[in-house]
Amino acid sequence: MDKRNFAFDKMNFILLAIGMVVVIIGFILMSGGGSDENTYDPEIFNAMRIKVAPLICFFGFISMVYAIIRKPKSEE
Repeated sequence: MDKRNFAFDKMNFILLAIGMVVVIIGFILMSGGGSDENTYDPEIFNAMRIKVAPLICFFGFISMVYAIIRKPKSEE
């Protein structure tokens, strides 16, 4: 069976999936209960939501960019 030259190999797809999972985890950490017109919830300004979760998303996006840019090793 001849091997075609694809832009991505298996490792690119694995890295892309890992990056997407990290981004989804970051968005989940940013979500949560909020305030409404009757009650105020100070938890909307905790460090997890405004500092840690955006950094996790950022690292997820960076890893996805790396997965796209990474050049597969040629087997010639």
